[in-house]
Amino acid sequence: MAMTYVEALNVAIETVADVEVAEKLTALKAQIAKKKGSTKPTKVQVANEAIKDKICEILADTNEAMTVTEIAKTLNGEYTNQKISALLRQMVEAERVKKTIEKKVSRFALA
Repeated sequence: MAMTYVEALNVAIETVADVEVAEKLTALKAQIAKKKGSTKPTKVQVANEAIKDKICEILADTNEAMTVTEIAKTLNGEYTNQKISALLRQMVEAERVKKTIEKKVSRFALA
């Protein structure tokens, strides 16, 4: 089992004899724990989820798999192809959408 930074710092704090070093390690441990605790989504992540929902609605309304360009046109050019492509890649990884490649053209449909 891999040891986390916090666990390693706990071991170091227990074994160190110098009080000043122990205080520095304790402060570092608190700093790492604080960073780890802030897992709430950013504004961009929240906005991206809304866009992903729109993409799912579009894919649900059609019987055929669609290209990124077709999806962008359906969204009235509101988002760039690059943005839609990046979100679709995330959706494929999350298994919300499936990707097929036909003659070097990627098409997307609901999973």
